[in-house]
Amino acid sequence: MNTNSQTPASSPGVPSADSRLIPEIAISVKNVSKKYRLYDTPKDRLREALNPFRKKYHRDFWALQDISFEIAKGETVGIIGRNGSGKSTLLQIICGILQPTEGAVSVRGRISALLELGSGFNPEFTGKQNVYMNGALLGLTNEEVAERFDAIAEFADIGGFIDQPVKTYSSGMYVRLAFASAIHVDPDILIIDEALAVGDEAFQRKCFSRLHRMQEDNRTILFVSHSASMVVELCKTALLFDHGKMHLRGTPKHVVSLYHRLIYGPQDKIRGLLDTLGGDISRNGMSITPQNATETVQSGQDGQAYYDPKLLPQSTIAYESRGVTICCPQITTNGGDVVNVLVHGDEYLYSFEVHFEEAAQKVRFGILFKTTTGLGLGGMSSHEPHKGVPSIDRGARLRLQFRFKCSFLPGVYFLNSGVMGVIDSAEVFLHRIVDICMFRVQRAENFVATGIIDFSVNSTGPEITAVNARETATDV
Repeated sequence: MNTNSQTPASSPGVPSADSRLIPEIAISVKNVSKKYRLYDTPKDRLREALNPFRKKYHRDFWALQDISFEIAKGETVGIIGRNGSGKSTLLQIICGILQPTEGAVSVRGRISALLELGSGFNPEFTGKQNVYMNGALLGLTNEEVAERFDAIAEFADIGGFIDQPVKTYSSGMYVRLAFASAIHVDPDILIIDEALAVGDEAFQRKCFSRLHRMQEDNRTILFVSHSASMVVELCKTALLFDHGKMHLRGTPKHVVSLYHRLIYGPQDKIRGLLDTLGGDISRNGMSITPQNATETVQSGQDGQAYYDPKLLPQSTIAYESRGVTICCPQITTNGGDVVNVLVHGDEYLYSFEVHFEEAAQKVRFGILFKTTTGLGLGGMSSHEPHKGVPSIDRGARLRLQFRFKCSFLPGVYFLNSGVMGVIDSAEVFLHRIVDICMFRVQRAENFVATGIIDFSVNSTGPEITAVNARETATDV
């Protein structure tokens, strides 16, 4: 079966009106599976090869099982999952490095890939030689690589090391050169396998800036990352993998929330979680309605906080409880009124109840503010890690209250609530609810701040000073 094919990025002829309505598919993966034979000893491999009765000395391991999805041209897709879930194997199959045991992959356009650290470059060659070799593998002539070389060297910024063997590079230098080479060959599809986690912060910011530019140029990006915030911020779609299977495709916010529940939940319940991904697991039988909310419903008035009963989160996901339950979240004014439509600049109280069905040790309580895309904006914790309340008895009922100033710009935001404790010397979530609370910040007149958070740099505007001493500020 034809398992991996690449076709030109564009074909001659003018598409019909109907075809313009159908997104162009950049990557198509259909029923792909990958099997490996595992032997206990090297001798078993030889015994199996020479056995006249074809006796089996191996056991089958399926790294991927019946994977199918399509990625449209210009789409950015993130793949997340625990170690060993088959993510890197899939990327290598898409790139043509590996062949699937079953299924087929179709790729439309030129692929440039940054796979796991250590692959792609010959360690005995210099950085410059590897740049030329990489360009040749992607179909570029020496002249075309030469035209791009100065830009590659400038972006990588590794100085004279570009003329030294790659085996002398640090991991950061390797990633710098690999990323610079990958983005300067004009790829239609860029594939990244966790490589950016190695570079320093300044270089990562430069890489993300280039990724944003590629998105604006309608390039297709597919990458594996353990950074949930990166997936939420960069991607339009996310895929959740575990044990060689694709369990979910959806919005990054939803997929990342379930991924966190998967990795932080009790191990004996993980399989049940995967089996219920398509079902209703959002509420978990808990009350997430603010206390006394019906008693404080008000009609909206500009410049005043109020409660909107229709403003309830639809993406709430609760982690498995470890003897602790969070419930009854609410935002109130200093006067005690329950609200969820806030006024920028005012102070509010966010609170929730915690019921202890079991005793707990070194307990911490925390919250996290997020955007509608799931990007974490910041939060707070009651104590330092591993230094919470020494002990809380079984049957205790506590109400936690966090005071905050509404510095958010107009828009809709979400809150997470969590309780952590120490079990067997490890700090774990005793309970956590994602998107437990939702609120909106009203629009205000004469608002000059931009972005998401109002840092109150200068509420009266910038100070204007003439550079020329003979001029006055009014001349500017």
